[in-house]
Amino acid sequence: MDKFSAMQAFVRVVEAGTFTKAADSIGMPKATVTRLIQTLEKELDTKLLNRTTRKVTVTADGAAYYERAGRLLGDMEELESSMSRAKASPRGRLKIDIPSSLGLAVIIPALPDFYARYPDIQIELGVSDRPVDIIGENVDCVVRGGELQDQSLVARRIGEFNLIACATPAYLKRHGTPQHPDELANGHTLVRYISPRTGRLYPMELRRDGEEVQVSGRHMLAVNDSNAGVAAALAGLGVLQTLTFLVQHHISSGALVPVFGGWYSEAKPIHVVYPPNRHLSNKVRVFVDWIADLFAKHDLIQRKSTLSLPVQHTLAAPAAAPVALAA
Repeated sequence: MDKFSAMQAFVRVVEAGTFTKAADSIGMPKATVTRLIQTLEKELDTKLLNRTTRKVTVTADGAAYYERAGRLLGDMEELESSMSRAKASPRGRLKIDIPSSLGLAVIIPALPDFYARYPDIQIELGVSDRPVDIIGENVDCVVRGGELQDQSLVARRIGEFNLIACATPAYLKRHGTPQHPDELANGHTLVRYISPRTGRLYPMELRRDGEEVQVSGRHMLAVNDSNAGVAAALAGLGVLQTLTFLVQHHISSGALVPVFGGWYSEAKPIHVVYPPNRHLSNKVRVFVDWIADLFAKHDLIQRKSTLSLPVQHTLAAPAAAPVALAA
């Protein structure tokens, strides 16, 4: 029996909760994973897992074995990584999940720099706003904006994002330019954002000089993707509050116009999140350091405002063609 493979398979079954998920995460047939664990139980002369048709649970002996095996596997991975560090050449597969908005506008266009530094790292990149089960899906780390939902995970704050309200010149010419957020309740249409995690509609939140306003307003379209929201605003479907880094090009070109000058929304944090109780391998460490440095220097992230042009625009003037974000 390959005891190392059996140990890996057992740890993954415990973390993933099912044989099927564990087999998928380590690239083995489910039958092989089952056989490895059966052989491991036979050799240890103890039952490690309780199996039912619906789930897999750990026995008392299995829990003790999992704790020691997980620590041993972590030590072995760290040993291999330390050898890579000595050669300044971390290598291996890195499974990461990032939000679509940050991925398309900031992270993916910068990846050539990462590969120039670390050519032996292969990234499997999930680009989504869905909740990710980091342990169950065997993900090394995720990048997420906003407050953390799972306090059991380890997080490193790498930046923050800001929001801005905007609309097309043509929309504002038809409906007028609101000076106070409360005016959106009369004669205006919003493009609303739906949380992919909860399905809740987010209100537009703005503050100025101690005054805080939440606006829900009338909407004809609600989306669960920030890039889709920008596309809707560019189509003239209403006033949108969105991430500043997604619309800086469009505001500079005149395709979108900021509204509510002097009003702002509270900045939200951006974190890299990874599982607890695991040694941070060198390949994960160099990615976390790289993306933290990227966000610290990236113009789209660091600019607090997109107002490179005056707030007041001549709405009769034709808008320049929008500049597409890098994909």
